[in-house]
Amino acid sequence: MRDYIARLRERGDLLVVDKEIDPFHELAAVTHAAQKRWGKPILFTNVKGTRFPVVTNVYGSRERLAEVIGIDAKDFCRQWSNLANLGQGSGEPFVHAEDDGLIEVKLSDLPLITYSDRDAAPYFTSAMFIAKDPETGVGNLSYHRSMYVNDQELRCRLAPRHHLTIYHEKAEKMGKPLEAAMLIGAPATSFLTAAAPLPYDVDELEVAARLKGSPIAMRRCRHIDLEVPADTEIVIEGRFLPNERRPEGPFGEFMGYYVPEGPNAVFEVLGVTVRKDAVFHSILCGSAEEVLTLELSVSANIYQRLSAALPGILDVTCQPFVTHAIVKIDPQFEGHARQVMLATIGAEPIWAKVITVVDEDVDIYSMDDVMWAVLTRCRPDKDMIIIPDTPSFYRDEQKDHWGRLLIDATKPFHRRAEFERKKIRLADTVNLADWFANA
Repeated sequence: MRDYIARLRERGDLLVVDKEIDPFHELAAVTHAAQKRWGKPILFTNVKGTRFPVVTNVYGSRERLAEVIGIDAKDFCRQWSNLANLGQGSGEPFVHAEDDGLIEVKLSDLPLITYSDRDAAPYFTSAMFIAKDPETGVGNLSYHRSMYVNDQELRCRLAPRHHLTIYHEKAEKMGKPLEAAMLIGAPATSFLTAAAPLPYDVDELEVAARLKGSPIAMRRCRHIDLEVPADTEIVIEGRFLPNERRPEGPFGEFMGYYVPEGPNAVFEVLGVTVRKDAVFHSILCGSAEEVLTLELSVSANIYQRLSAALPGILDVTCQPFVTHAIVKIDPQFEGHARQVMLATIGAEPIWAKVITVVDEDVDIYSMDDVMWAVLTRCRPDKDMIIIPDTPSFYRDEQKDHWGRLLIDATKPFHRRAEFERKKIRLADTVNLADWFANA
């Protein structure tokens, strides 16, 4: 991450704030306003109460995420659908490194950032947990919010069906704690793979090494029996206590609402190590840096599963939010779009609450273009389907996210020629500076 931040800074794509800023709400407020206006990464060099600078919005655009793995910004679905195969690549993904130069600090020495107005405490939002399956030893990377309690304790939201949750439950059945480390400022490619929809038996860190194109240097932790990437800025070592749940929350989460207080996992902090001149990575929950990785993960999962079952699948995205899946197809037969819509429910039973299918001439990354297709190609009484009483998002006790809306916004199959989009000849070649002095 440090190398990528340096690259952003050299080309003028990093906003630098040297004025002192308070991590208690002020940092989040400035981040929110700056992201809305410029969308650039921000480095706060003078954070009150800590010696560590804070960087945020590093991976907050599709273009920057694509740059990290060297692909076109609109090529994520195809690339991510191949991540599991990348994990099977030849060659050793890791090399050993010593932990020379690391400094031990207290948890409270780190920036303790309070984000939303009603958050119960400061939270660690960017940390990816690294742990191993207690039975198989396969490694896993994943994101989980962590509430600061004191230097020895964090309380973490482990959502149902997440791999780390399964590891924790397996360890509990054995009557043992689950050792884990929190990586803040880990290698850039691991930021992507930690959110990727990889199979249970695939190690996300190995895939990160394949994407990187060279082995990742690993060092041993000092307090637990795990290895972590040596160039991670900050590592919090600890263990999840078995059969122990304590109150966590409320917390302002990615959907824009507060998650109420509830019993969640307890992470006992055993030690914190930092690199010399370490930089603390912060993610503003609900911002593009958080939601985009989830959207890409869901899109790639849908693309991969649909492509395996049906022809003509061109691309998938989730816009303007992760609960709306937009599928671009090359229709092969009458009713193809309807098959795709129904298959998408099976491919993504959690997030795809609204599904819109469009033709190959629609820009699925532009909601204006998608809505144009809906408004000019969709007959509501025939091309929209409501499926009632169907659960989706797993944390939904009040059933607010139950049901599905399916929208066929493709051209009528036997009248496709009538729906050819008009074109303005030469429009793509016009240089306005040739015609207007102030262009």
